[in-house]
Formats: sequence, structure tokens, C-alpha cells
Amino acid sequence: MRHRSFFHLFILLSIFLTIACQPSAPLTTPTPPRTALTFMAGYKPQANLPFVGAYVAKEKGYFEAEGLDVTIEHSPGQGQHLQLLAAGKVQVTTQDAAVLLQRRADPGLPLVSIALIGQRGQQAFAALKESGMVTPKDWEGHLVGYKGTPPPDLFALLQAAGADVNKVDLVNVGFDPRVLVEGKVDVYPLFKSNEPFLLRSWGYEITLWDAADYGVPTLGLTYVTSESLLQEQPDILARFLRAALRGIDFAAQHPDEAVQIVLKYTGPETNPDHMRYMLETELKDAQSNITREHGWGWQTQEQWQALANMLHQYDILPSMDVTKAFTTRILEMVKSR
Repeated sequence: MRHRSFFHLFILLSIFLTIACQPSAPLTTPTPPRTALTFMAGYKPQANLPFVGAYVAKEKGYFEAEGLDVTIEHSPGQGQHLQLLAAGKVQVTTQDAAVLLQRRADPGLPLVSIALIGQRGQQAFAALKESGMVTPKDWEGHLVGYKGTPPPDLFALLQAAGADVNKVDLVNVGFDPRVLVEGKVDVYPLFKSNEPFLLRSWGYEITLWDAADYGVPTLGLTYVTSESLLQEQPDILARFLRAALRGIDFAAQHPDEAVQIVLKYTGPETNPDHMRYMLETELKDAQSNITREHGWGWQTQEQWQALANMLHQYDILPSMDVTKAFTTRILEMVKSR
């Protein structure tokens, strides 16, 4: 009996040791669900720099690394992206700084810039080099185009160059730069990152005038959110902006790869050289002494107030305090990590 007891004890001990030596199953921590966010670019797919930042962040996994599930959409036009933002259907969009100020004033949309990507305005004015015009004062006696309504930077540029606006013939033109090469207008308003490429690809040399070169305060595209989201979910905005600015930095370092990412959104029919030109032009305008000190997208009250004052001078905007139109809070959260 004693031998049988020892045998049973030996068997039980062997089973216990066998179980104890088995590798334990690893403890798994469930991955928390990513936070959903919708980014709506303010225009069709193309290489506008704030668009590129989001495209690259999506394709490179930067949003995912921030715990975000970002849906990228594009505005169908007519300011719908701003209405959707104000209604809470979109969390982040893009908008030109001057238009943002105007929409805050009327109809009073609660828009806030969380990053100023375009440190200069997007628009400029062009003439064929063969015209012989050198400065905006040479526009006197010529047909100068505008789109829709004459922009304030047109008048500010003429004033800064010492030109007499009453000696300039202003004419409303469309969005086709062929009116310039066909001689229907002598000076054509354009977007610096777009139409110059087209005009030069058609074999024309052009002279460009940028109002910022004459000391006119102009600003470009911003990342925009709503006042409510800024107050309620600043962490989500910081995660979005951190990834998007990382995407912009990647595009600056690897423009060829960034263009290939852009083409995934625009479609293969888009000219990659055109997108490369757009990207390089906007990367240049995204840099300033301010961004060299603080990083991509930084913005100051001085920049915004100077723009607002210029718009007010030409009756585009009522006198306003710009401190609610932008914030550095999210940028500071991005930098603090």
C-alpha cells in the first residue's frame, strides 16, 4: 500500500510539474478603437500643401499612430465645407485666411484657424513678358483682370507701387488664363501654384507680381476647425495637426514620393509635373521667419491683424479683433510632445 501511495504521489507531482513548465499564454491588451475624424479639403484633389499634409499622413500611417481614423473628403464647392464644419459634420477643413475672416464677420461662422500653412497669400498677377511691363505702375493704361470682384490686394498692390488706380482699366475675367495669351487682358489674376505652370507649359514667358513682395499683408491657406470642437476636444485636434504637419515635413523632404501619393487622390490622368510645381510653390510660401523659429503652420496676432486691417481699409471687412479667429493652443500642444 505504501508503494502504491508513493506511486500515486509521484504521478501527481509529475503532472503538476508538467503543467507548471508549460509556457503561459501571453496576456493580450485589446487595441483601443481609433477616434473617427473627417477632414474635408476645401477644393478638388490636388497638391495644395494642407491637402498634401493630410494625404501623406493618411498613407504613411501618421494618423493611425495618433489613434485617429481619418476620412478625407473634398468640398463640392460654394463654401459647403465651412457650413459642414459649423454644423459638426466635418471636424477640420481648409480655408484661405482672408475668406475665413470674412465668413466670421458675415454670416458669423464660428471658424478658428489652428495652423497657418500659407505664410503668404495664394494669388498674384501675371503679364506676358513681351508686354515690357516691369512694375504695377506700368499697368496704367492697360486692361487688368479680376475674378468676380476686384480683390483688396489688387488695390493695395497698386497703391504700394505708386500706381494710379483710376488709370487702370479693370475688367472681370473668368478662370481660363488663355484670355491673357489671346490679348483679351494685359494683366491676369492667378493662383501662384497653378496657372503659371499652364502658361509656361504653353510656351509663354510671364512676369509675376506678388503683393507680399510690395509689403502688402497677405496670408494663405489654413487648417480650420470650429469653436466648439476647439473647446471640447483639443486633444483630437492636436493629434490631427501633429500627423498633418508631419506629413508636410515628409513632403518637403521627399517631394517625389509626396506627388505620387497626391496622384492616388487626383487620379492618374493628372499631370505629375503640375502637381510637383504646385507642391514646390506652396512649400516655399509656407516658410517665413516665423516658421523657421517655431515650425510649420505657426501664426501670430500681428499677421492676422495686419491682414484684417488691410481688408478693412478696402471695405471688405468691418473693423475687428482677430484674437478669436486663430489660436496657437493646438500648435503648442503639438510642440509640447
